[in-house]
Amino acid sequence: MRLQIFAVAVAIAGLCSAALANETYKFDRSGSTIGFTVHQYLGTTHGKFTRFDGRIDLDWEHPEKSSVAARIDVRSIDTGIKKRDDHLRSPEFFNVAKFSEITFKSHSAKQTGQQSGDILGDLTMHGVTRPITLRVKLLSPVSNDTRQTRWAVTTEPIKRREFNLMFGQSAEAISGISQTVAINIEIEATRAQ
Repeated sequence: MRLQIFAVAVAIAGLCSAALANETYKFDRSGSTIGFTVHQYLGTTHGKFTRFDGRIDLDWEHPEKSSVAARIDVRSIDTGIKKRDDHLRSPEFFNVAKFSEITFKSHSAKQTGQQSGDILGDLTMHGVTRPITLRVKLLSPVSNDTRQTRWAVTTEPIKRREFNLMFGQSAEAISGISQTVAINIEIEATRAQ
Protein backbone atom coordinates (compact mmCIF):
# COMPACT_ATOMS: atom_id res chain seq x y z
CA MET A 1 0.00 0.00 0.00
CA ARG A 2 3.88 2.50 -1.95
CA LEU A 3 2.48 1.64 -0.52
CA GLN A 4 1.76 0.96 -0.74
CA ILE A 5 4.89 3.35 -1.25
CA PHE A 6 5.49 4.07 -1.72
CA ALA A 7 6.99 4.74 -3.24
CA VAL A 8 9.78 5.40 -4.95
CA ALA A 9 12.30 4.77 -6.50
CA VAL A 10 15.26 5.79 -7.85
CA ALA A 11 18.25 6.33 -5.88
CA ILE A 12 20.36 4.31 -8.17
CA ALA A 13 23.43 5.78 -9.69
CA GLY A 14 25.04 4.86 -12.87
CA LEU A 15 21.79 3.68 -14.38
CA CYS A 16 21.89 6.29 -17.07
CA SER A 17 25.16 8.14 -17.17
CA ALA A 18 27.92 8.53 -14.64
CA ALA A 19 28.64 11.92 -16.15
CA LEU A 20 25.41 13.41 -14.82
CA ALA A 21 25.64 15.68 -11.79
CA ASN A 22 23.58 15.22 -8.65
CA GLU A 23 19.94 15.86 -9.52
CA THR A 24 16.52 16.10 -7.96
CA TYR A 25 13.44 14.50 -9.50
CA LYS A 26 9.81 14.88 -8.49
CA PHE A 27 7.08 12.30 -9.02
CA ASP A 28 4.82 13.05 -11.98
CA ARG A 29 1.42 11.86 -10.76
CA SER A 30 -0.11 11.88 -14.25
CA GLY A 31 2.31 9.18 -15.42
CA SER A 32 2.68 7.23 -12.16
CA THR A 33 0.70 4.51 -10.41
CA ILE A 34 0.77 3.46 -6.77
CA GLY A 35 -1.50 0.46 -6.54
CA PHE A 36 -2.16 -2.73 -4.62
CA THR A 37 -3.78 -6.13 -5.04
CA VAL A 38 -5.37 -8.26 -2.33
CA HIS A 39 -7.08 -11.66 -2.65
CA GLN A 40 -10.27 -12.72 -0.89
CA TYR A 41 -12.79 -15.56 -1.08
CA LEU A 42 -14.78 -14.13 -3.96
CA GLY A 43 -11.92 -12.84 -6.10
CA THR A 44 -9.21 -10.26 -6.20
CA THR A 45 -9.44 -6.57 -5.37
CA HIS A 46 -7.27 -4.08 -7.22
CA GLY A 47 -6.89 -0.59 -5.87
CA LYS A 48 -4.75 2.51 -6.09
CA PHE A 49 -4.07 5.85 -4.47
CA THR A 50 -4.72 8.86 -6.68
CA ARG A 51 -2.98 11.57 -4.62
CA PHE A 52 0.70 11.24 -3.74
CA ASP A 53 4.00 13.04 -4.17
CA GLY A 54 7.65 12.21 -3.87
CA ARG A 55 11.15 13.51 -4.27
CA ILE A 56 14.23 11.67 -5.49
CA ASP A 57 17.68 13.07 -4.84
CA LEU A 58 20.19 11.25 -7.03
CA ASP A 59 23.90 11.16 -6.45
CA TRP A 60 25.06 9.64 -9.72
CA GLU A 61 28.64 8.98 -8.60
CA HIS A 62 27.76 7.68 -5.15
CA PRO A 63 24.40 5.88 -5.43
CA GLU A 64 24.46 4.90 -1.76
CA LYS A 65 24.07 8.60 -0.91
CA SER A 66 20.91 8.99 -2.99
CA SER A 67 17.58 9.31 -1.24
CA VAL A 68 13.85 8.96 -1.81
CA ALA A 69 10.94 10.37 0.16
CA ALA A 70 7.27 9.79 -0.70
CA ARG A 71 3.89 10.64 0.77
CA ILE A 72 0.50 9.08 -0.07
CA ASP A 73 -2.83 10.65 0.83
CA VAL A 74 -4.78 7.67 2.19
CA ARG A 75 -8.08 9.49 1.63
CA SER A 76 -7.47 9.07 -2.12
CA ILE A 77 -7.85 5.26 -2.00
CA ASP A 78 -9.80 4.00 -5.01
CA THR A 79 -10.89 0.38 -5.48
CA GLY A 80 -13.66 1.26 -7.91
CA ILE A 81 -16.47 0.77 -5.37
CA LYS A 82 -17.38 3.86 -3.36
CA LYS A 83 -18.99 1.96 -0.47
CA ARG A 84 -15.88 -0.18 -0.04
CA ASP A 85 -13.59 2.86 -0.27
CA ASP A 86 -15.63 4.68 2.40
CA HIS A 87 -15.35 1.62 4.63
CA LEU A 88 -11.58 1.43 4.10
CA ARG A 89 -11.30 5.11 5.12
CA SER A 90 -13.38 4.54 8.27
CA PRO A 91 -12.06 4.07 11.84
CA GLU A 92 -12.55 0.32 11.36
CA PHE A 93 -9.62 0.16 8.92
CA PHE A 94 -7.33 3.02 7.78
CA ASN A 95 -8.96 5.59 10.08
CA VAL A 96 -8.02 8.50 7.79
CA ALA A 97 -9.20 11.07 10.33
CA LYS A 98 -6.25 10.01 12.51
CA PHE A 99 -3.80 8.49 10.00
CA SER A 100 -4.23 10.42 6.76
CA GLU A 101 -0.83 9.65 5.21
CA ILE A 102 1.42 6.76 4.29
CA THR A 103 5.07 7.80 4.08
CA PHE A 104 8.32 6.28 2.90
CA LYS A 105 11.76 7.66 3.69
CA SER A 106 14.89 5.92 2.47
CA HIS A 107 18.03 5.50 4.54
CA SER A 108 20.25 3.70 2.03
CA ALA A 109 20.45 2.62 -1.60
CA LYS A 110 22.39 -0.13 -3.33
CA GLN A 111 22.92 -0.81 -7.01
CA THR A 112 22.20 -4.48 -7.78
CA GLY A 113 22.57 -4.48 -11.57
CA GLN A 114 23.20 -2.22 -14.52
CA GLN A 115 19.58 -1.00 -14.44
CA SER A 116 18.37 -2.07 -11.02
CA GLY A 117 18.86 -1.44 -7.34
CA ASP A 118 17.45 -1.72 -3.84
CA ILE A 119 16.22 1.18 -1.74
CA LEU A 120 16.01 0.48 1.98
CA GLY A 121 13.87 2.71 4.12
CA ASP A 122 11.02 3.12 6.57
CA LEU A 123 7.37 2.74 5.63
CA THR A 124 4.93 4.40 8.02
CA MET A 125 1.27 3.45 7.75
CA HIS A 126 -1.57 3.56 10.27
CA GLY A 127 0.83 4.88 12.92
CA VAL A 128 3.27 1.97 12.55
CA THR A 129 6.77 2.30 11.08
CA ARG A 130 8.54 -0.74 9.63
CA PRO A 131 11.64 -1.23 7.47
CA ILE A 132 11.03 -2.16 3.84
CA THR A 133 13.17 -2.78 0.77
CA LEU A 134 12.00 -1.44 -2.57
CA ARG A 135 13.44 -3.22 -5.60
CA VAL A 136 13.76 -0.75 -8.43
CA LYS A 137 14.19 -1.37 -12.14
CA LEU A 138 14.81 1.36 -14.69
CA LEU A 139 12.20 1.22 -17.45
CA SER A 140 13.34 4.25 -19.43
CA PRO A 141 16.53 6.29 -19.04
CA VAL A 142 16.60 10.01 -18.42
CA SER A 143 15.67 11.85 -21.59
CA ASN A 144 17.12 15.29 -22.20
CA ASP A 145 14.07 16.11 -24.31
CA THR A 146 11.47 15.39 -21.64
CA ARG A 147 13.69 15.48 -18.53
CA GLN A 148 11.71 12.44 -17.38
CA THR A 149 12.53 8.88 -16.48
CA ARG A 150 10.46 5.87 -15.45
CA TRP A 151 10.95 3.10 -12.87
CA ALA A 152 9.09 -0.04 -11.82
CA VAL A 153 9.12 -0.80 -8.10
CA THR A 154 8.43 -4.11 -6.38
CA THR A 155 8.65 -5.23 -2.78
CA GLU A 156 7.71 -8.21 -0.66
CA PRO A 157 3.96 -8.27 0.01
CA ILE A 158 2.93 -6.22 3.01
CA LYS A 159 1.25 -8.05 5.89
CA ARG A 160 -1.83 -6.14 7.09
CA ARG A 161 -1.45 -7.40 10.64
CA GLU A 162 2.02 -5.81 10.94
CA PHE A 163 0.42 -2.37 10.42
CA ASN A 164 -2.65 -3.03 12.60
CA LEU A 165 -4.88 -2.98 9.51
CA MET A 166 -7.38 -5.55 10.65
CA PHE A 167 -11.16 -5.61 10.65
CA GLY A 168 -13.02 -7.06 13.61
CA GLN A 169 -12.44 -10.79 14.12
CA SER A 170 -15.83 -11.86 12.72
CA ALA A 171 -15.50 -9.54 9.71
CA GLU A 172 -12.04 -10.97 8.98
CA ALA A 173 -13.40 -14.52 9.04
CA ILE A 174 -16.43 -13.76 6.86
CA SER A 175 -14.62 -11.66 4.25
CA GLY A 176 -11.76 -14.08 3.64
CA ILE A 177 -9.47 -11.15 2.90
CA SER A 178 -5.83 -12.21 2.64
CA GLN A 179 -3.29 -10.96 5.15
CA THR A 180 -0.83 -10.21 2.32
CA VAL A 181 -1.17 -7.21 0.07
CA ALA A 182 0.87 -7.02 -3.14
CA ILE A 183 2.21 -3.59 -4.07
CA ASN A 184 2.25 -2.41 -7.70
CA ILE A 185 4.21 0.79 -8.37
CA GLU A 186 5.41 2.58 -11.48
CA ILE A 187 6.92 6.00 -11.02
CA GLU A 188 7.52 8.58 -13.70
CA ALA A 189 9.68 11.36 -12.35
CA THR A 190 10.58 14.75 -13.82
CA ARG A 191 13.88 16.49 -13.22
CA ALA A 192 13.38 19.59 -11.09
CA GLN A 193 14.39 22.99 -12.45
